[in-house]
Amino acid sequence: MTARPSSERGSVVVRQTTAADFAGIIALTQAIYPGAPSWTEAQLAAHLRVFPEGQMVAVDESTGEIVGMAASLIVLWDDYELTTSWRDFTASGTFANHDPVHGRTLYGAEIMVSPALQGHGVGTQLYAAREALARRRGLLRIRAGARLRDYHHHAQRLTAEEYVAAVVRGELVDRTLTFQLRRGFRVLGIVSNYLRHDPESRGYAAVIEWVNDEVASREGYEPMTWPGY
Repeated sequence: MTARPSSERGSVVVRQTTAADFAGIIALTQAIYPGAPSWTEAQLAAHLRVFPEGQMVAVDESTGEIVGMAASLIVLWDDYELTTSWRDFTASGTFANHDPVHGRTLYGAEIMVSPALQGHGVGTQLYAAREALARRRGLLRIRAGARLRDYHHHAQRLTAEEYVAAVVRGELVDRTLTFQLRRGFRVLGIVSNYLRHDPESRGYAAVIEWVNDEVASREGYEPMTWPGY
């Protein structure tokens, strides 16, 4: 995608995904993860069937172009380990494990922003919409795996744990994790083999959590503490 000057960009709105957005989401995936498997129409259709409210797109109003997307499902966290892979958390990308009856955790399966618009507030809009969804649903928290996007620059000298600790302390910047920390997420742990086909992260992700304070204070919820803090 070619970036237009800011004066030529329309405003970006976040709305619920529809089937008409699938081609734009797939094109966005291919732009961000060239050479990696993309979302398929069958997977995206499955997301809408099981949890339409959790699927969102960011749209440039002037062109109708999909410039961002967010996909999520509700899970019962006790069904999983902290080290569970993305593939298992999402039932191989189908969200067939969506559990709105028993689940208290909104699982962030994906957030993407067009390379041309990263740093222009689109990600902030998507995260705010997801947080609003968690509050609206009365969920306790949002959890996700933050792919360590810039780890490949440091992998020869730092373990994934050392790298994440440096990012948490503000000594290093990871374009994904640093943004999420600024949104109020905290690191719970590190998982290997979280994502396949991702040379940037070397397969590593930080398990992160955002807590719905209203629910947490009412229930006396105490978040986990990662030793890197």
